[in-house]
Amino acid sequence: MEPSPEQERDAALHELARLRAGLAAGLTPEQSARLQGATAEELTADATAFATELGIGAPQGPAPRSGGDRGGDVGGGAGTVAAGAQRFRDRHPQRMTPAEQQRRTNPYAENGYTMEQS
Repeated sequence: MEPSPEQERDAALHELARLRAGLAAGLTPEQSARLQGATAEELTADATAFATELGIGAPQGPAPRSGGDRGGDVGGGAGTVAAGAQRFRDRHPQRMTPAEQQRRTNPYAENGYTMEQS
């Protein structure tokens, strides 16, 4: 016998409540599928107990940064971007000075260039 539309709706709402309770407790959707309870409060209590058994705490703030904590040299001194750029310029001298580079112009942008119509 096929379930009625009301039974399908109730099953979908129960699954949604189960997922919400599990995600709030820090569980994955697969782990949330195992929760037991008829009401949202029972599902939340079961999710909290299950998360405690698994050693999972509720999500607290943003996820940790990739690569771990920042080192002590980040944020100032020799580890700054400006210091690295200066070190690069010291190791790789330029053939032209910045003043010479500014004097280079695009030949198509000079004042004497015009387009004639035929």
